Amino acid sequence: MDLQDRIHVVAPTREHTHTIILLHGRDSNASEFASEFFESQASNDQTPPKIFPTFKWVFPAAKPRISARFQVEMSQWFDMWDVEKHEERLELQKEGLEESRSFIDDVIRKEILSIPADRIILGGISQGCAMAAATSLIDGNHKLGGFIGFSSWMPFVAHTPVPHYTIPVFLAHCRDDQMVPVENGRNLREDLERRGLVVTWKEYEDGGHWINEPQGVDDVVKFLQKVALGH
Repeated sequence: MDLQDRIHVVAPTREHTHTIILLHGRDSNASEFASEFFESQASNDQTPPKIFPTFKWVFPAAKPRISARFQVEMSQWFDMWDVEKHEERLELQKEGLEESRSFIDDVIRKEILSIPADRIILGGISQGCAMAAATSLIDGNHKLGGFIGFSSWMPFVAHTPVPHYTIPVFLAHCRDDQMVPVENGRNLREDLERRGLVVTWKEYEDGGHWINEPQGVDDVVKFLQKVALGH
């Protein structure tokens, strides 16, 4: 499948200045995630594309993979046994992690053809965030402008090298998340901080396995305005 066939793109409405690459969660897809993300509203009732009209939004799609546990094909960046206990059966994750990391790196390289790497923000939600972290925060090939992640964890914590550069990181997690416990997100934050990364961490009482509204949207907007626009 061609690279472009696995990417959902929402073009900027003004002159292109930055690119945001966001990875969907397990058993989701690029267009579905884009639609749901763009429905998230800040406290002023504005949505991300309205707030950042010069941003290009890129939503890559994971390949369908057979779940070893459920014996069905689902869209996932890498197979895993248990989302809540993500360190179980780590051997299931390796192949997908390596393959997906190469794919995401290709997506980044394609964007760098038209915009500097430090104007690209990478991130995602749930397994997509974990995949993005493995791509850019652990052993990435490009020093990007920043990272944003929601409701996630760190894959292969004990087996990953310390990055040779740092980028600003924003992580958010809701305490009522029934799919990925908030403790997993706290562990991700602590692990990244041990690796020398500066992490902006936000917790919310509610929001489930998603982005808290409107405060959570306000917070990520504030982060993007700071790291991308210097506001």
